[in-house]
Amino acid sequence: MNELEIKEIIRQTLSPRRFQHVSGVVDAADTLAHRYGVDVEKARLAAWIHDYAREWPVDKWYETAKQRGIDPTYLEVAEMLHGPIAASMMPEVFGIEDEEIADAVRYHTSGRVGMTPLEKVVCLADYIEAGREYPAVHELRKQAEVDLDLALASAFDNTIRFLLDKKQPIFPVTILARNELWRALKDRRTL
Repeated sequence: MNELEIKEIIRQTLSPRRFQHVSGVVDAADTLAHRYGVDVEKARLAAWIHDYAREWPVDKWYETAKQRGIDPTYLEVAEMLHGPIAASMMPEVFGIEDEEIADAVRYHTSGRVGMTPLEKVVCLADYIEAGREYPAVHELRKQAEVDLDLALASAFDNTIRFLLDKKQPIFPVTILARNELWRALKDRRTL
């Protein structure tokens, strides 16, 4: 299946507002992939697919996650399920069996320890696409122009602060990913 066919499936699946967001993520992922030497085609495909299951009802997320054997850790924070679900459905819905693309879709909201450059690009693109408006987004976009890891670490910090302020659960994998990025940045600066 080619990108135009995937785009059309996404257009038919999502609300116009969510589709506009996904289109923005594709554009941002394309830009970041070019800037950081990441496979542009893979970044675009992962960006198109990343929110495939985003608008499903919560009970469908839980049911699908259990049927597909998705890591039960994700059941603790329902909003995190749409990435792993979309990744698990890629072969049958989109005809894509590429694990790099699947991982970029799977971890686009949570991050993880040992993120690949493709995963970082898709995750950050989701934070900074042109339609996003929140207090820190302009600074994140500036950081994204010069340092992928710094921008993503800052994005994770922003999310964690937001969730703390709202008394919402924080996905443990995100904290571990954030810590790894900041540790690597610190190590880079001390060399």
